[in-house]
Amino acid sequence: MTIPDYQTLMLPILRLAAEGDMRVPEAAERIADQFGLDEAEREEMLPSGRQRVLHNRIHWAKFYMTRAGLIDTPRRGVFTASDEGRALLANPPATLDTRFLQTIPAFAEFYATNSSSRPRGDGETTDAAAVPTRETSATPEEQIEAAFRTLNAALEADLLERIAQNSPAFFEKLIADLLVAMGYGGSHRSAARQLGRSGDGGIDGVIDEDRLGLDRIYVQAKRYASDNTIGRPAVQGFVGSLVGFGATKGVFVTTSAFTAQAVDYARNLPQRVILIDGRRLAALMIEHGVGVRTQRSLALQRLDEDFFSED
Repeated sequence: MTIPDYQTLMLPILRLAAEGDMRVPEAAERIADQFGLDEAEREEMLPSGRQRVLHNRIHWAKFYMTRAGLIDTPRRGVFTASDEGRALLANPPATLDTRFLQTIPAFAEFYATNSSSRPRGDGETTDAAAVPTRETSATPEEQIEAAFRTLNAALEADLLERIAQNSPAFFEKLIADLLVAMGYGGSHRSAARQLGRSGDGGIDGVIDEDRLGLDRIYVQAKRYASDNTIGRPAVQGFVGSLVGFGATKGVFVTTSAFTAQAVDYARNLPQRVILIDGRRLAALMIEHGVGVRTQRSLALQRLDEDFFSED
């Protein structure tokens, strides 16, 4: 069983709310039991890692029904069915979703206010609907995160394409920039100097693991085309070089990919060898701000319950 979308949850949530005071964690347990969700589905998190998917969908089901006047929130963290909600349950619709809610005047007004073109702070207008339709079953957070993942996937592809267009020397500098941004190598100057030792016994560079240089990480960087995968022999050669230097830690970076055999081999080594393929390289560049710049930041605000507490 998959986690129901938030519109499918509306009627079950309203029925729970009709039993009396209800909280989201309790509702989540009851809903999970009702729909036969397994432990992984109950604990599944949004990609942001800040909220469970089930809790998020219950929140939005409750939010829209509140705007329709079907649910009341008598105090912090508690919701219950309103008189209108209980009356609806006496003769429930076959499907309770945002399309049905639009037949309720209070919700229709809310929908019209939040879906029509309206001025932004900069004087422009926006036509983006704040209320999803039945065809859009994802919650607003899920839609934002899906769009964010799509944009990042496109950016990752662009990064790898641009890396392929630059020189091997540029690629070495890029790796230095990334490792320093991740907290390795001490200063950028020392990291760049260490990574300049190209072709030294199968090692492309050495970088200090910390600012004091108490340990070192050996680096191999291969700028290959996306269809030129790196197999186990290449990783074995890198490991052989590590053994020759008496090293225990290495990073093998490529713009392409590693075969499954190479990944399995690296996973079971006594040395600590990290394989970074093209996709992970691009993701790390985005995460640590290397080769990218912020075009626009969106801050998602949430109600501060503590601010309104008079306890």
